[in-house]
Amino acid sequence: EGCRDDHYNLTDTLHRFLDAWHHAAAVADEDAFFGSMAPQGIYLGTDANERWERDYMAFWAKPYFDKESAWAFKARDRHIYLNDAQSIAWFEEKLDTWMGECRGSGVLRLYPEGWKIEHYNLAVTIPNDKMDKFLKKIRKQKR
Repeated sequence: EGCRDDHYNLTDTLHRFLDAWHHAAAVADEDAFFGSMAPQGIYLGTDANERWERDYMAFWAKPYFDKESAWAFKARDRHIYLNDAQSIAWFEEKLDTWMGECRGSGVLRLYPEGWKIEHYNLAVTIPNDKMDKFLKKIRKQKR
């Protein structure tokens, strides 16, 4: 039973960690946002060309973090999973964003100084019944 309680406490901790990470972007707290990512952390954005290493992303995002808000994503319906050693976690979440509903997923690792984001993937969701129309529009733009 103690292990089960520890698991629930840890997932609560990770929910708070991820909520704080999203909040850091919403209030343009550059140190908290990038400090929550591992030095070798990767952020995959919605554009196919967006594969950001943490420090390069920090350089690119500087103008956004110089404002009152870089971007505001509100997470909901998040699921967190842990390895047996409780040192690696992976998750998926639905996000309310300026782009509409998106999906985020990622990997967290426990370091001596605490949890860090190793990998994050942000994706725009497209309802299946709108996919054909979306693909036609994208194909037209590529011509």
